[in-house]
Amino acid sequence: MSIIGWIILGLLAGAIAKFLLPGRDPGGILGTTLIGVAGAFIGGWISARWLDHPISKDFFDGATWAAAIGGSLVLLIVYRLLFGNSRD
Repeated sequence: MSIIGWIILGLLAGAIAKFLLPGRDPGGILGTTLIGVAGAFIGGWISARWLDHPISKDFFDGATWAAAIGGSLVLLIVYRLLFGNSRD
């Protein structure tokens, strides 16, 4: 999968993470989508590096999607913990 594929996957993973974890985000929609892209890269890297699941070249691989969504959720939670009260 190319870098463009990972960016598209990250945007979709960020939207899914936002759906699974509703609420106000300090960065709004732009911050959430950037967190989704970063989460997809980090989730894929962790999956390939430490979980011995190589990244599939197929866009519709379930494990790749799970890693991307999981990475997005973790980053979104950390982001809310660090910067959650900045919009109050």
